[in-house]
Amino acid sequence: MGQWEDLILYVIVGFAAQMVDGAIGMAYGIASTSLLLGVGVAPATASACVHAAETFTTGASGLAHWRLGNVDKRLVLRLALPGMIGGGIGAYVLASLSGDMLKPFIAAYLLLLGLYIIYKAYHLKQQRASAAEPRGVSLLGLGGGFFDAIGGGGWGPIVTSSLLGQGASARHTIGSVNLAEFFVTLTITSTFFLTVGLELWPIITGLILGGMLAAPFAALATKHLPDRVLMALVGTVVSLLSLRSILHFYS
Repeated sequence: MGQWEDLILYVIVGFAAQMVDGAIGMAYGIASTSLLLGVGVAPATASACVHAAETFTTGASGLAHWRLGNVDKRLVLRLALPGMIGGGIGAYVLASLSGDMLKPFIAAYLLLLGLYIIYKAYHLKQQRASAAEPRGVSLLGLGGGFFDAIGGGGWGPIVTSSLLGQGASARHTIGSVNLAEFFVTLTITSTFFLTVGLELWPIITGLILGGMLAAPFAALATKHLPDRVLMALVGTVVSLLSLRSILHFYS
């Protein structure tokens, strides 16, 4: 009976994490990884479990966004290929070393970026008038994939926040980043499988079930919420998660 209770718990966690991630383009990996680390799972094993689950949840989420017209195919291609390279490298590095030393630097960057997104959410009309094509997308995908593998999550906060910070459409950015994440996550999971293996299948199964149940509801939220609201949510989530990471590191 205890195993079934644990499975239901992870289904709930996966559902809640995917609702946030699918709607605002981030936080599934961070929330899930934090839970696993909190119960004593090693960083590489936690990241491997979360990315194994995310292979299914990001696929479902990306498909839902595509069907609802939230995807820019060109942006997906520009993000996915370098993201796969960065993710594979990051997973290989984490399998050999600890990524903890990088966390405070990433968190500080994301905190500033999150505050900037909140600022831009309240100046959306002025920004939209001069919005330009996103710059440095390939490098962004490469870095996002690397840090996502190292930290067990971070693709959304890094990639989505940076694109929104340049004035890109919130709806199409979130949908495209979610679809590209499937290919990045698949690469990271394959690398972990070849290096450290995959364990804790009850946790992986629960995260998968909860995430796939939430994916279509999260995509609907993205389609119908105003861009200003989505951007404010993105900035708030990034800022709070980053501040929590900084405080935890120095406590």
